[in-house]
Amino acid sequence: MADTTVQFHTDFALADASVAPVGDMAARSEDQVLASALRAGDEAAYEALILRFEQPVFGVVSRLLEDPGDTPDVVQEVFLKVFRNIASFRGDSTLKTWIYRIAVNEARNQQRWFGRHRGKEIGLEPEAADALGFVDWLPDPARGPYEEALNHEVQAMVEEALKRISTTYRTALVLREVEELSYEEIAEILEISLGTVKSRILRGREALRRELSALLEPAEPVALPRLATAKEDTL
Repeated sequence: MADTTVQFHTDFALADASVAPVGDMAARSEDQVLASALRAGDEAAYEALILRFEQPVFGVVSRLLEDPGDTPDVVQEVFLKVFRNIASFRGDSTLKTWIYRIAVNEARNQQRWFGRHRGKEIGLEPEAADALGFVDWLPDPARGPYEEALNHEVQAMVEEALKRISTTYRTALVLREVEELSYEEIAEILEISLGTVKSRILRGREALRRELSALLEPAEPVALPRLATAKEDTL
């Protein structure tokens, strides 16, 4: 697995690593250092930002657009907005959350521009016992060459099914199941309540399950692969 950790230029490293905070506080401290360097126009900071976020943002945007061919243009616009608006980043959220919010909004703008909303929301809430996540029904056991080939095709079907569900649910699913963000981070990115996040994920999982059933209709159960996570997309 590729190491996506960003090593900051020594000119804008943390002043005292021995007293640096840990966990989320450490991440936010690094975010502030990077943001300050970006505001100062440090070229190394721009390179660090692209290295850290380009692939994850590309993965999110490509899964939110009806036409993946539009992804490069949208990603370019995302980073242009990041560079233009970095002065507005105050550290109330992580830099990742802030950039993902821009990415989601730009993907929405692209969808509205081309009028490609499908509007295929599922109206009924799934029962709690049926609200299984990708981990429950997309296992990825060790496979031989034949199974690898089969599951490559099924993976494509999973991605196709993801494209068929409502953008509202797809966004929540991609952020949770692919990007592996917390419910709290998703609430910040989408600017909705925690309860709404959980509801969208539950309903999105059920909508995706139904789309997969329509696409696959197997005679026997098929072991489906997991969608690639953001970390795996960087390999």
